[in-house]
Amino acid sequence: MNNESEKFRQYAHQFVDWMADYMRDVEQYPVKSQVDPKEIYNQIEKVIPNESENIDEIFSDFKKIIVPGITHWQSPNFFAYFQANTSSPSILAEMLMATLGIQGMKWDTSPASTELEERMMEWLRDAMAIPSDWTGVIQDSASTSTLASIITAREQKSNYQVNKNGLNGYTNFRVYCSEETHSSVEKGVKIAGLGKENLVKVPTDDKLAMDSDLLLENIEKDIAKGYIPLCVIAAIGTTGTLAIDPLKKITQITEKYKIWLHVDAAYAGSALLLSEYQNLIVGLEHADSFVFNPHKWLFTNFDCTAYFVKNKDALVNTFSILPEYLKTKTDGMVNNHCDWGIPLGRRFRSLKLWFVLRNFGRKGLQEKLRHHIELAQWFESEVVKSPDFELAVPRSLNLVCFCYKPSILKNISLQEQNSLNERLLNQLNSTGNIYLTHTKVKNIFTLRMSIGQTNVEKSHITNAWELINETAKGIE
Repeated sequence: MNNESEKFRQYAHQFVDWMADYMRDVEQYPVKSQVDPKEIYNQIEKVIPNESENIDEIFSDFKKIIVPGITHWQSPNFFAYFQANTSSPSILAEMLMATLGIQGMKWDTSPASTELEERMMEWLRDAMAIPSDWTGVIQDSASTSTLASIITAREQKSNYQVNKNGLNGYTNFRVYCSEETHSSVEKGVKIAGLGKENLVKVPTDDKLAMDSDLLLENIEKDIAKGYIPLCVIAAIGTTGTLAIDPLKKITQITEKYKIWLHVDAAYAGSALLLSEYQNLIVGLEHADSFVFNPHKWLFTNFDCTAYFVKNKDALVNTFSILPEYLKTKTDGMVNNHCDWGIPLGRRFRSLKLWFVLRNFGRKGLQEKLRHHIELAQWFESEVVKSPDFELAVPRSLNLVCFCYKPSILKNISLQEQNSLNERLLNQLNSTGNIYLTHTKVKNIFTLRMSIGQTNVEKSHITNAWELINETAKGIE
């Protein structure tokens, strides 16, 4: 064992040296991997090796085969999708998590995991103006959290009869979200056994936020037809454009008809650490659950999702199960987080959150978030000033949605404009210098500039804007 420990020490030093170099030099790599399909696959042996291979050889292949197939999400030139950030304190904590290798399913299996998680959820709740009587738990993703809310709503509405007897007699539940809401809602409705035909996608207004009047209209029509409105998912930051649904108006509807309201703030929720954006959740006290991902814009590497509920008993009654082998003498005295969601097994995610929140401090986190929003404001102003680009929708927080519409092509058709922007996107990504993704806004092919990587600075944004302009001129 001592010899094994020394080997580990030797290789761990090598790995950490590589990791530190990577963090320093990450922007020297092509942001988006430039490999062809199956290029990585074809370099890997077809069968498991029969004999032991040493770590030096495996690590060499990691650098030679795997790294070229990596899209570098931690590059400050990554502006695609939404960020999946990490940071030094988070990585260090993840190393400790992997070393400890605990299963935090019950309090007894590691009290520190449960109790640190409880405190971290209180830290976030209180710093973000989430109602003080709500309770938080860490889930693996916002998708899982949304599913947990739909299932909990299903059980509460059926008096927990679906868990007991199945969906017989409860096939007329309806779930509502906007047309712009994340695809995980549809997946959750399917997994929960409700059927995607019972997901009502409500049209949006000119800002691509849910139209609350049409939500009410759909609910009232469904009730008249004999459906049971079960759950509404409101988005505080949609996936495509970071649109903000009118939470206060929606709560008035869900309260009237006693409908579970889940608030999905997966990305934008981090902005609630800034007092000037806490108005985004005015009315949250009338909702039932809320989720955001520290593993997106709060510098805590995947996976770490903060999920809050008004009524923890409804959640626990939905998911708790106690076979003989899970019984402990502390049951009923402590929280067993395996009863607070779908999986039994749980990683020690609160450890990295603790490291991040302490190492940055509230002030440091706020400075980072405000800096990213200021960079997005600058980029937005450049788009507005340009005769050849235009905003698809006004900037929301740190996301700018824009498209190329060259002034010299005055009578360009929508189809031609979309084709032009798609070619621009592909050429930009093929340079390896930046990585953007797109959405469609009212059928317009739209480029998305998401500015929130942990170490992004003004120089990265100005360089990106120059590259966008230069590349655009070359495709006219």
